[in-house]
Amino acid sequence: MDTGKRKILSALCHGAIFFSVTIMSVGVPIAILFITEDSVIKDNAKESLNFHINIYIYGIIFGALTWLLIGFPLLILLGIVNFVMPIIAILNVTSNPDKSYRYPFIFRLV
Repeated sequence: MDTGKRKILSALCHGAIFFSVTIMSVGVPIAILFITEDSVIKDNAKESLNFHINIYIYGIIFGALTWLLIGFPLLILLGIVNFVMPIIAILNVTSNPDKSYRYPFIFRLV
């Protein structure tokens, strides 16, 4: 596959979380997963989906923990991770388009 196309689609998968925190951040990687035949782009889309789903799950758990007051710092930390990790992933897939990016410390559900 064309390297430029691979870079754009992989970066779009990881950067979809910046579009919104609604269903669109999950919908973009799902759409890319179904329209492409490239294994690297598919791996990046799956990894992006796993990260987004993990962020939603942690957000729900940390939100529930706010009644113990421990949830507030955890939500702040989650917001920082939610902003920084996709940027690192985008930089990684654009600098090395032949290798998919793997987020650290997440559960792989997809």
